[in-house]
Amino acid sequence: MMAQFLELKAGYPEALLFYRMGDFYELFFDDAVAASAALDISLTKRGKHLGEDIPMCGVPVHAAEGYLLTLIRKGFRVAVCEQMEDPAEAKKRGSKSVVKRDVVRLVTPGTLTEDSLLEARRHNFLAAFANVRDTSALAWVDISTGAFHVMPLAPARLGPELARLAPAEVIVADGLTRDMAEIIEESGASLSPLGAASFDSTGGEKRLCTLFGTASLDAYGQFTRPELAAMGALVDYLDITQKGKLPLLQAPKQLSQGGAMQIDAATRRNLELTHALSGGRAGSLLSVIDRTVTAGGGRLLEQRLSSPSRDLQTVTSRLDSVSFALEQSRFSDQLRDMLRRIPDMDRALSRLGLDRGGPRDLTAIRNGLDHAAQIAALPRPDDMPRDISAALARLTGHDELLDLLDQSLVAEPPLLARDGGFIAPGFDEELDECRKLRDEGRSVIAAMQSEYAELTGIASLKVKHNNVLGYFVEVTATHADKMLSEPLNQTFKHRQTTANQVRFTTVPLSEMETRILNAGGRAIEIEKRLYDTLKRAILDRYAQVSDSAAALAELDLHSALATLARELDWCRPKVDDSRALHITAGRHPVVEQALRAGSGAPFIANDCDLGGEADIWLLTGPNMAGKSTFLRQNALIAILAQMGSFVPAASAHIGLVSQVFSRVGASDDLARGRSTFMVEMVETAAILNQADDHALVILDEIGRGTATYDGLSIAWATLEHLHEVNGARALFATHYHEMTRLSDRLARVDNATIAVKEHDGDVIFLHEVRRGAADRSYGVQVAKLAGLPATVVERARVVLEALEKGEREGGTTRDTLIDDLPLFSAAPPPPAAAPKSSGPSALESRLSEVLPDAMTPREALDLIYELKSLLDPS
Repeated sequence: MMAQFLELKAGYPEALLFYRMGDFYELFFDDAVAASAALDISLTKRGKHLGEDIPMCGVPVHAAEGYLLTLIRKGFRVAVCEQMEDPAEAKKRGSKSVVKRDVVRLVTPGTLTEDSLLEARRHNFLAAFANVRDTSALAWVDISTGAFHVMPLAPARLGPELARLAPAEVIVADGLTRDMAEIIEESGASLSPLGAASFDSTGGEKRLCTLFGTASLDAYGQFTRPELAAMGALVDYLDITQKGKLPLLQAPKQLSQGGAMQIDAATRRNLELTHALSGGRAGSLLSVIDRTVTAGGGRLLEQRLSSPSRDLQTVTSRLDSVSFALEQSRFSDQLRDMLRRIPDMDRALSRLGLDRGGPRDLTAIRNGLDHAAQIAALPRPDDMPRDISAALARLTGHDELLDLLDQSLVAEPPLLARDGGFIAPGFDEELDECRKLRDEGRSVIAAMQSEYAELTGIASLKVKHNNVLGYFVEVTATHADKMLSEPLNQTFKHRQTTANQVRFTTVPLSEMETRILNAGGRAIEIEKRLYDTLKRAILDRYAQVSDSAAALAELDLHSALATLARELDWCRPKVDDSRALHITAGRHPVVEQALRAGSGAPFIANDCDLGGEADIWLLTGPNMAGKSTFLRQNALIAILAQMGSFVPAASAHIGLVSQVFSRVGASDDLARGRSTFMVEMVETAAILNQADDHALVILDEIGRGTATYDGLSIAWATLEHLHEVNGARALFATHYHEMTRLSDRLARVDNATIAVKEHDGDVIFLHEVRRGAADRSYGVQVAKLAGLPATVVERARVVLEALEKGEREGGTTRDTLIDDLPLFSAAPPPPAAAPKSSGPSALESRLSEVLPDAMTPREALDLIYELKSLLDPS
């Protein structure tokens, strides 16, 4: 056995080998050591190899999926080795013969199909990047749904595209792994090198033709050599990992690089589009706007949010559909009620295509098509938008398949085909006959038990069954002598004696056992044959069923966005080809929901007006006042509008945005040796080198990670470059008040500030954006709010006043001021004595005597007048 294990393991040196032994997958040698640590299971040993103990661990087959998920998430790959024959067949070759085994599947992050291993509302993409003679392409596929896409792609754009797709795994040629490793790892994907031969474009074209059963790919489009290489590599990798059982894939869709709004990885992270900064889905924009009721609709929502369109007609059509669903609330409510019952047909199709499905996947297709037909039959309002009308039309045409599945399947089938019982009575005559014999056989056994009990006079006699003896008659040991003596021993033949029972058989019982066992086994065989027939009938219509599933996802998304707009009072944006970014009473959807769920405080809405006389707003104001929130909310509104959604505002006019760049917040990147300031500069450089005149840029506190004058200089030059060179629309937040003078020098720059109010030395944030410039940062007041000791706050005020006085009077350098204060040349002053209390005021004394629970309404009103007189005696 160990020889067989080592032979199989040699073919998959980089993977853990799950070696099937009965009801367990066993792991040996280094695989066992690694798996036991990763899974936190016991490490044992089994036999010896070269004089050393063989480490071993194992997991139950019925629970293997959970262990697989843990291993995949921890970066392992798993080769699943199954028994390819019954152990009884192996024994026929000799008592020491080893059961034939082989690897049936290589499990990797990008090739998962089981529901328990996948997130229902997220795609699981496997991507491939190919380079052919200085031109490149990216292809990606989700084998759990069949989605297949390809696009030309410059190497410099690989990082942003991987951030958009968030693939689980990326394939590259062996020679490119060193160059691409950092980019791929930064996206969170697993890197899988593949031989250069797999990226041969000519071979790739042949593999694709074989996959789709065509002589050429002309019907799917004109593909470049890099696109063919990338797609061919994907197919080759799937052939390797799935051991020849290629999944059913949709026809490849060509995408253009300029078809979607470009959003780089840093911007996606800063804006928390699909994942919060903490890493989870909660707290992201996606979690706030998701009202979809189907898994397919949820995946489509994430896809649209990750790839807002730059095509005006596409955006307008999507907004028309949402408007219709919002206006026709009765139709939308009926639609959503039916959509809630739609199963995940895409993933059921994929499992059936890979031969990993079961009876429940058949019923998922049946139920999905049945509900689709009901949706298509809904009364349709007038003036239905083209997208919704087209989607409804794609739901029909499955009558023959639906009738077959309806007649053949029971309502609630078992999980596995081998369990039987999923074919409906009356569908197959031979199956019905076998079931009748099997079921009547059980009643005959009961009758035989009664007959034998009466014949022997032993009321406790039982007819039982096990896998070793088959059917047998069992009596307690106290009746053994009676059963073994004349005349009963002529009828009952002794089979086995245990501690407390004696077991017998009879000729009629053996004959009945044969009939029953054959009937049950035959029934299972018939059901398995019918399962294959039904599966083939579904797969023969794969393209049509998949298209209906996609149409259901579109209907779900349109109605979900309408529900979102109705619930949160969002407006339809006006989207055109202008440079406008006019937003009235805009709100940040995530912050607004957090406020509503927490304190219940209202979100302060604000206006934004770019693209007219001013393309750039220079935003000043204190920390904690809401500058970052204002910056982010306007970027999110533009993204929501171009994905085809209503937006959180009273009104919005969005000129198509080609790119969104965000540089908000920063942290060290110690793994790559980058300080906070270096990260900030790298992100800023990417913006200034890439932003075009239709981009939207939001920048927060450029230059804050270095010395004051260095930071001010960098921020100043950055703003000038955005204005003069990039020509982009921008929101630029800063604490450098000196920069507000740029509004006089640069024609398209305007000043705005976050309003605050001072009261008794404290600052109150109003969260209102107003035109104009702030004259100070209120940093000391914010420090006080944060809880700094009073002595530190007071000392900071003294230092600040001295520095500001020196700046106003001129001629006094900061070094001189530092020497005069003195900050370092003298010891810090002793803690200030607490102010002496002058005793409670008359108002406080009177309030301390009040017992609110004991007061009548009249007494409370009189008290108010009394307190008012104490506050203002005049």
